Amino acid sequence: MYTQDDLIPISALQHMVFCERQAALIHIEGLWEENVLTVEGEQMHERVHGQDVETTHDTRTVRGLKIRSLRLGLIGVTDVVEFHHTDTPGQGAALDGDLGLWQPYVVEYKHGKPKIDRSDEVQLCAQVICLEEMLGVSIEESAFFYGKPRRRQAAVIDADLRKETENVAARVHQLLQSGKTPPPDYSGKCRQCSLIDRCLPKTAGAPKKVQRYINSLFTLEAEK
Repeated sequence: MYTQDDLIPISALQHMVFCERQAALIHIEGLWEENVLTVEGEQMHERVHGQDVETTHDTRTVRGLKIRSLRLGLIGVTDVVEFHHTDTPGQGAALDGDLGLWQPYVVEYKHGKPKIDRSDEVQLCAQVICLEEMLGVSIEESAFFYGKPRRRQAAVIDADLRKETENVAARVHQLLQSGKTPPPDYSGKCRQCSLIDRCLPKTAGAPKKVQRYINSLFTLEAEK
């Protein structure tokens, strides 16, 4: 169990899955740069958080809910959590001011389309784990709302995703405790990163590539 002072933002998990160096640049060195994707993403989240609570007969929608997990050492804010009324014992939580039990359903809003990696899924699972710990409930499914194609996409929160999320959280804690930023490893996804001009993956990674080239020359010479 982590203490309140040990909690790290859930967003760090998404950064870690995308790129360990990016996670270090943001959460160790405190660097951040906006690009078109980050600005449009922030605008979408601002629209989602525009209203705090909305209640209908069988659904209570909460925006900007603060969450945490002391087990994984995480803290964050959800985009949307829908609480659906349920009559099934053990499948919901009691809410202040509302009778009965309410089953949480997290909806994470994302600009653009689903990513190739699992960074979005890990971030959503981390939110689910936080809610489960806070409310004492089990959440088997939640969803994304992507700006493209502007519809919900259900996500099953299964055992494999939970294990991956726990492992990523542990890796982020280890990275932050080390205080060391990993060297760059340039790939195609670097072009999508808002920190590319601060990271300089091609330039900063050049010495290592040069050293590999030199080592290969010695290897070839030794084989002659």
